[in-house]
Amino acid sequence: MDNIVEAYRVLEFCQRYAISKASFYREAAANRLRIVKRGRTTLVTRAEAERWFENLCQNHPHQQA
Repeated sequence: MDNIVEAYRVLEFCQRYAISKASFYREAAANRLRIVKRGRTTLVTRAEAERWFENLCQNHPHQQA
């Protein structure tokens, strides 16, 4: 079986990207992070997580040249 993650639960996403749950929900509320609801579970696809992170890195004011 392949161990590639296709979607993250909230806690997994927060741990992977070192952000708080409050920051996660702020990003989602501001439509900067697209979430998927599966029943009561909130998920972020791997592709969306990577898009969000790339956007975060591009917009960071302390980006190294």
